[in-house]
Formats: sequence, C-alpha cells, structure tokens
Amino acid sequence: MARRAGTRLLTVCVAVVVVLAVFATAFLVYANQVMPGERAAALTVWRDDRVAVRDAGDSVVMTPTGASDGVGVVFIPGAKVDPYAYMVTFRDVVAAGTTVVITKPTLNLAFFDTRPLSTFEAHAPFVTTWAVGGHSLGGVRACQLAETGETRGLLLLGSYCANDLASSGLDVLSLAGSRDGLSTPAKVGAARTFLPSDASMVTIRGASHASFGAYGKQPGDNTPTLSRAAVDRQITARVEAWVSGL
Repeated sequence: MARRAGTRLLTVCVAVVVVLAVFATAFLVYANQVMPGERAAALTVWRDDRVAVRDAGDSVVMTPTGASDGVGVVFIPGAKVDPYAYMVTFRDVVAAGTTVVITKPTLNLAFFDTRPLSTFEAHAPFVTTWAVGGHSLGGVRACQLAETGETRGLLLLGSYCANDLASSGLDVLSLAGSRDGLSTPAKVGAARTFLPSDASMVTIRGASHASFGAYGKQPGDNTPTLSRAAVDRQITARVEAWVSGL
C-alpha cells in the first residue's frame, strides 16, 4: 500500500514538473517573439551623420555628434518591441543635442527588468541631467523608476502611470494618440490624477499606439490616419521643448 502511494506521489510530482516546464517554455517562446523594427527606418538613423549609435549590450545608446545639451533620457520600449524601432522616433531629438539610451528589457518585458536607472545612465557619463521615459508597458515601468534616483523628468509615449506621482515635482510630458487602441485616450485620461497638476498632456490627432515606433502594425491597435513621419515631427517638437525646461 505504501509503495503504491509512493508511486502515485512520484507520478504527480513528475506531472507537475512537466506542466511547469511546458509553461516555462511557452512563456520564453512568447517573450522572445519580438515585433521587429523596420530596417528602412533604422538605416535612416545609422546614415545620419548628426547622430552616433552604439550597442552597449544592455541598451542602444544614441548621442549627438555635435554639441550636447547635457540632458539624457533613459527610454524603455513597449512590451516585446525591438529597441531599435525607437531610433527614428528620437533621431532629430538626439541631433539637437539630447542623449537617448534605449534599454533592452529582460525577456523583452519591462516588468521583468529590475536594473536601476544608473545601469543605463553609466553609458553617458557626460550627461548632467537625466529623465526617464517609455512607450506602453515601458512607460508604466518608467513611472516606477521615476520615483528613484535624481530623475528630473518623465516622458510617456502612448502610456500612463499606475503609481501616484502627483506630488513628485517631476516635469512630465505625456504624448497620446487619438487612434491608440491599447493605451486609449480614455485610459490615459483616467490615470491623469497620478501625475503632477502641471503635467503637459498632449494628444496627437491621428496617431495610433504603434505610431510611436517603427515596427509596423500591432494587434489590438487602430489604423492611424497620420503618417509616422508627421507623428515623429510632432514628437520631436514636443520633446525638444520639454527637454529645454529640465
């Protein structure tokens, strides 16, 4: 009888291990199915002599080849989005003097990345003023990191906070898309109370969730009615004005 009970227990344990292994494998496959950045968009940045790009292993570092304004932004990609997809988004911002460090989140999901901002800030020791930002899930994580260190500003692209930063004193710029099917205008508006009262809230008419990067269509999103180039121009103008006040 004891032998049969022991056999049953072993069988159950083996079954549990197999199920966990299957789930773990399935999750790893899911996490590594990244939405790739568009090659043509990335090439325009690589070929731009105003911008220097280097792969630092844990991030993509974009620095101006001309004069630096001393400001840097640690930017966190959306869930399973290729970090290189955001290079074209910040191309002109960097050319104007701002350093942008685009992180490579653990398992391509920001919530699994426990590294502090200092890990990424170390790639640009010449920067004197830092801000943090992110797109979609990356923006939610950026809100959490904004509570740490000496971050001066917070940049949200198609995103919103889940933690309360209303009394943080941060200089916040939130850019949303009127055609965003994921971080909808309603969701962004509902989370407005988590931001300082003087946060700059801007809705780009015609922009979708995927308009904030160059990685093609995204499931659940709406079709944009504004070209990505036009969206990029609006992002550049807004971010440059925001950076000048940090």
